[in-house]
Amino acid sequence: MSNVKIPNRKKMEREVPLVWDVNDELHYIKSHGDRVCFKYFENGSLLEMSYIQVYENICKAAAAFDKLGLVGKRVAVIGDTSPQWLCTYIGALASGVVIIPMDKELAIAEIERFLEMVEAEAIVYSKNFNEKLAGAMESHPSLKLFIPMFSDEAASDKIIPFGEFVKLGEENLANGYVVNKVQNTDVMCEMLFTSGTTGTSKCVMLCQKNIFAAVRSAIQSVCFTPDDVLVSVLPVHHTYELMCLLAGLCYGMTICINDSLRHVMKNFALFKPTGLVLVPMFLNTMYKRIWSEAERTGKAKMLKTALGVSRGLMKVGIDMRKTLFKSVLDAFGGRLDHIICGGAKLNPDLIVAFEEFGISVFEGFGITECSPLVSVTPYYARKLGAIGPTVPSCKIRIDPNGEETPEGYPMGEVQVKGDNVMLGYYNNPEANADVFTNDGWFRTGDVGYLDDDQYLYLTGRIKFVIVLENGKNVFPEEIEEYLDTIDTISEVCVIGRKSADSDEVVLTAVVYPDYSKFPKDVDDATVKEAIRKAINATNKRLPSYKQIKAVEVRKTEFEKTTTKKIKRQLVK
Repeated sequence: MSNVKIPNRKKMEREVPLVWDVNDELHYIKSHGDRVCFKYFENGSLLEMSYIQVYENICKAAAAFDKLGLVGKRVAVIGDTSPQWLCTYIGALASGVVIIPMDKELAIAEIERFLEMVEAEAIVYSKNFNEKLAGAMESHPSLKLFIPMFSDEAASDKIIPFGEFVKLGEENLANGYVVNKVQNTDVMCEMLFTSGTTGTSKCVMLCQKNIFAAVRSAIQSVCFTPDDVLVSVLPVHHTYELMCLLAGLCYGMTICINDSLRHVMKNFALFKPTGLVLVPMFLNTMYKRIWSEAERTGKAKMLKTALGVSRGLMKVGIDMRKTLFKSVLDAFGGRLDHIICGGAKLNPDLIVAFEEFGISVFEGFGITECSPLVSVTPYYARKLGAIGPTVPSCKIRIDPNGEETPEGYPMGEVQVKGDNVMLGYYNNPEANADVFTNDGWFRTGDVGYLDDDQYLYLTGRIKFVIVLENGKNVFPEEIEEYLDTIDTISEVCVIGRKSADSDEVVLTAVVYPDYSKFPKDVDDATVKEAIRKAINATNKRLPSYKQIKAVEVRKTEFEKTTTKKIKRQLVK
């Protein structure tokens, strides 16, 4: 892998929007005028909304929050990605409301419990929560006001439909309400729950300085431009997706909203994105789909030949990728040029694979507690296997754990300090004491190292490390990178399983197979044997102590977070 070179892009001379708070965010949104901001589906129709319309809707939302006496109070927003969701979020920041983006995949009991925990007084929600929140309307101890984005219900003491909410904002603006009044960027303005299992989730407190430090760093570090067309695929409540959308709004790019993961390929063809923001599991699925489609249509051999021809041409400076791989690119709309990938560790092989088709993948590293961006690949100075240097808003250091890389770089926990680092966890002094060092650095829980150019390399998470009998530390994420490339494996989680007849820890791959690669009437033993053989072949690429010794096959997908990370703490 170290011998593989990936091309760099020329560093762009461009005017970079500098955004320090929501006032700056609104300034840039307004400045884009009649440019198309959102393309989205509503009631089966494809609609558009201009930047000036988005600006006006944000102002109405801010004025409505003020009219309802919610300034300084806590308001939740939950549901599918939509202009209403985003205007609610930015309007809250602009008015001084503390906004609480909620994960729409959580059980309703968990949602209600979290909102009680933070004493939320109002909630804005999409159509699929109209019935789910009926119980909360009757008995929730803190929620007093319910604002459905789409509902036929009439306004009442507890319910204000979004249309009425907007009208309240219009009236308040007409009476002289002024937006952009928020000046103190150091006070809490957002509360987010981490994606732990029930009882382990913590509530992260962010201020505008945190949020816009990450947004500003994303704008400065990534090769997006106002001409980009983005398709929003990831859940909007997550800081990673939300940060990228806020950055995109500053640039003035067109943001197309995917309405369902079932329709994502159809929507790529419709919207023709130039850029995407994804997580590794999504990228891996896309890559496997490319080859599955090639095999289904009998073009796999032709595709392999084209890759060989392209590699030869690239060596002499001739780039024919857009022509040779037109059918591959057409599946993603024909214009896809770059992908930002974060949320979990990315297999470098995928970066090489997509680059060969003419799509550049740039890896990012972050964590909710850092708003979330910490490091991202410089598009003009890439190193395969490395993420990159830290972004401008922060700095990182490695807390050595006594291990070194073969090159002699100290390994240890990645720690962060900067404007992007959270205020702390809400009502959780013990967790705050654990997560901050005595000199004020945030402990990410990720293990990695820095090279001579201060590029960050990640190896895994401290809490998932598997300690073998010989004292060796194995990070399951490293092994999973290799296993993910096996086409008969859909999902895999590597764990340390105690041997039945000794205390020895056995490296075990728990696999959810890709059953589409097998005949419909295949038996379990055949599936397991095929996967075992493929893993044995992959083991030859790994040091002996990292080789998989046991394989377990499961019939169902793993439980995952909304950013498609396997909840490995639930894998037994």
